[in-house]
Amino acid sequence: MDDMSNFWYFPAMNSTPIPSWHLYGEQSPFPDLVHIETITDRAAGLDWQISPHRHLHLHQMFLILSGEVRLSIDGQSLHGTPPLLMNMPRGHVHGFAFSAGTQGFVLTLPAADFPELFGPQAETRAALERPFVMGATGLVPLFQDMARLHAAHGPLRRLRLRAAALSLGCAAAEAGGMGADTALDGDGRMARFEDLIRAHLADGWQLSDYARALAISERHLRRLCLAATGLSAHGFLETTRLREACRLLAYTRMRVQDVGFALGFDDPAYFARAFRRGLGMSASDYRKRLEGG
Repeated sequence: MDDMSNFWYFPAMNSTPIPSWHLYGEQSPFPDLVHIETITDRAAGLDWQISPHRHLHLHQMFLILSGEVRLSIDGQSLHGTPPLLMNMPRGHVHGFAFSAGTQGFVLTLPAADFPELFGPQAETRAALERPFVMGATGLVPLFQDMARLHAAHGPLRRLRLRAAALSLGCAAAEAGGMGADTALDGDGRMARFEDLIRAHLADGWQLSDYARALAISERHLRRLCLAATGLSAHGFLETTRLREACRLLAYTRMRVQDVGFALGFDDPAYFARAFRRGLGMSASDYRKRLEGG
């Protein structure tokens, strides 16, 4: 890929905090198993530019079929010739400038819902946790199939979507692991920190326990978290816990108070306040909204 650092510059990157978005700036939680849409649907209304941001819990893959795109990943600017695959792990700062009429897809996966791809023991994890940009030969039909399944309704939709997402993730990991044109290494300790949070949600771990498990000081963990996410370590802890609460409310029939207990909230009233503070609605209203109530 070509170095475009002298061509594309976002002046706000050094003067304002980088936002952490649920999905493209939409401040609502992620309700579906996956999300896929066209580049046109997402970028045309934004004058074909998406300013730098990051997703704390979402993994994205972009397929560029035609047009031009300039991508900024963690301050490095790149571009290339379509068809292109752009792999964007959670936590990395990225932004785009598309030429008008650019064609393609963007697939978004909640990482925690796909442990087969992103979990600690996943064979694909090492490859997919590196941002990379490379040719997309052979991946176009997989994205098209994902878009078709996402738009469909009826029995087995979620199962078929899951199977298609796993297949596409494996193909992307194979392609990326075999030598992407450009790969940028992140700090794997943030992914391990998130894994530890999920593993010990109900155990009452303090920040010092996580730092000890990561073999770093608590102060170092705070600095690492702020640099990687823009949040304090405690803020990232609560964000991750609330993300898990959303998953349990969406995908299980657990009572609201039992969801809180499962995530280490001993006081149902405190869980209710934390959920409303983080999501802007009660846990019961969140579940009703997902159910169309």
